[in-house]
Amino acid sequence: MVRAVLIDLSGTLHIEDEAVKGAVEALQRLRKTNLFIKFVTNTTKESKNYLYNRLKRLGFELDPDEIYSSLGAARSLIVNRNLKPMLLLEPEALEDFEGLQCKDGKPNAVVIGLAPSEFHYEKLTEAFRCLLGGAQLIGIHAAKYYKREDGLALGPGCFVKGLEYSAQCKAELVGKPNPIFFKSAIGDILPEESIMIGDDVQDDIGGAMKIGMRGFLVQTGKYRIGDEDKISPSPSAVFPSFVEAVDFILKELQ
Repeated sequence: MVRAVLIDLSGTLHIEDEAVKGAVEALQRLRKTNLFIKFVTNTTKESKNYLYNRLKRLGFELDPDEIYSSLGAARSLIVNRNLKPMLLLEPEALEDFEGLQCKDGKPNAVVIGLAPSEFHYEKLTEAFRCLLGGAQLIGIHAAKYYKREDGLALGPGCFVKGLEYSAQCKAELVGKPNPIFFKSAIGDILPEESIMIGDDVQDDIGGAMKIGMRGFLVQTGKYRIGDEDKISPSPSAVFPSFVEAVDFILKELQ
């Protein structure tokens, strides 16, 4: 029985400013069911509002409250722990952290997302020194790479790992594949009644399957040949794109 479908964004529904072929129409078909739908993303370059507006421009039908992002999970963590963080984030993402950046005194946390404009020697050295002074390292996620229009690009993972190595500390990861992230997204629905659709075999599929969800891997975005063999157990199913994954779910509901 299927009650919930979690859908990754970048690489699954779209790649930057281009929708995956057929994805808009496939989502429309899925919305005609009674399934609980949530869009779960590790995207940290852009705020929730920025993401929502991009998806609307591309033709996707969704509500802002249906987007559950690792940025939102990180914000909740900062607020709940009353942290004063140094934020290694892109300007487009800072909207989700208004009023939380430590401006006076000493940061007690370093929060790192995908921030190409921040990943330079002096800024990383500043973060390193904060960690040496006792600040906590929080990785919004640690993806190895992601898909851009011009090809694969480095994710924040190597910078998270670099800070861990140099400061001899361990990062706390907030987004996918953290089990808490998936459990929060589906709420009271049981994992075995839920499906995760994504292009990242480890963070999307492996993370979801570890809590008992089914994981549908799509061969778009960051997918590379052989990815389905990189986790155990293997993905519940592999599809050429989001379109075929939706077709499968709809047939199952008949």
